[in-house]
Amino acid sequence: MADDWRDMAEQVRNWGRWGEDDELGTLNYITSERVAAAAQAVQRGIRIPLTIPLSAYGPQSGNGYRRNPIHLMALDGGDIEINNTVRNWKGSGVQEEGVISLWDNGPMRWNDDYIMMALQAGTQWDGLAHVYYDGQLYNGYPASSVTSAGAAKDGIDVIASAGGIVGRGVLLDVARHLGVHRLEAGYVITSALLDDVVAAQDVELGEGDILLLRTGWWTRFLEQPEGEAWMFESPGVSWKVAGWLHEKRIAAIAADNVAVEVMTPEVENHFLLFHMLTIRDMGMSLGEIWDLEALGEDCAREGTYDFLLAAPPLMVPGAVGSPITPIAIR
Repeated sequence: MADDWRDMAEQVRNWGRWGEDDELGTLNYITSERVAAAAQAVQRGIRIPLTIPLSAYGPQSGNGYRRNPIHLMALDGGDIEINNTVRNWKGSGVQEEGVISLWDNGPMRWNDDYIMMALQAGTQWDGLAHVYYDGQLYNGYPASSVTSAGAAKDGIDVIASAGGIVGRGVLLDVARHLGVHRLEAGYVITSALLDDVVAAQDVELGEGDILLLRTGWWTRFLEQPEGEAWMFESPGVSWKVAGWLHEKRIAAIAADNVAVEVMTPEVENHFLLFHMLTIRDMGMSLGEIWDLEALGEDCAREGTYDFLLAAPPLMVPGAVGSPITPIAIR
C-alpha cells in the first residue's frame, strides 16, 4: 500500500477504465445482475430510513458557506380567506386571468411550501464534480467545465439519469465492533480495522457493493447539537483506505459523519485527502451525514449485515451533490 498520497493517486486512478467519456466512475461496478442479486437480501420487507431531518436544526453551523435548510410555507391554513384578499386587491397582476377563478370556483383550498438549502446540507451524495485538484476532475475533465451554470461534466444528474444508486448495501459497524457507543473524536479507521470488522461480522464483500460505515458519531450531534465541533472533531477513515476500496472494487461508500474520512489532517497542510483520492481519482461518490443507528441495531439483532439499498440522488442538472433519503430494505 502506498505511503505517499500522490503514489496512492496513481495506484487507484480509474481514468479511462470505463471509457474516455465516462462520468459514473465506480458506479459502473453496479450492473443489472448485481442489483437483481442484491434483492435476494430482502427477507422481511423491513424498510429502514437512513436520513437526518432536513430542518433548521441540522449540523450546518451557519458560520461557513453552508446553512441548514430553510422551510417556508407559501400557502397554509391561515390563508383560507385569501379569496377575499385577492378579490379586493387591485394591485398590478392580481386580476390576471386564472388567478381569481382558482379561488372562486368550489370549496377546494391547498397548502404549498418551499425549501431553500445547500444541496449538501444534510444526508447527501457527493458527486464526481464536487472535488478536484491540479485543475482536473474525475476522468481528466477540466475543472473549468464546472461554471456558475453548473457542472457540464461529472454532474450528479448523470448518476440520477443512469438509475441512481441502488444495489447491495453492507454495513460495517465499526463502533459496535470496538464495543463503544461511538468512536472518540479524531479516531482514525484503518484498512486493517475494516478487515477485522468484515471478519467479525462474517460478511463477504463483493464487487459493486455500497459500504456504510457506522462510527456512532451522529449520536454526538443528537446529544450535543454543536455543528462546528461535531464536524471538525469527526472520526473517520484514513486516506489510505482508498487503496483498500480500490482493491475490493467497492461502488460507493457512506458514513454517519460529515466527510466519511477523519477530519484531522493526517498529512501536514493537506485537508480531505480521502476526498481527492476517491472522488477525483477513483470516481467514487461519497455519502455523508447518514443516520445509521436503527440499521445498526437491526443488523446486530439479526446477525446479518447486507441489504438492498436505494439511495438515488435528485435529478438536478449540473449539480455537484444532492440531498437524499436512502432506504435500507431487509
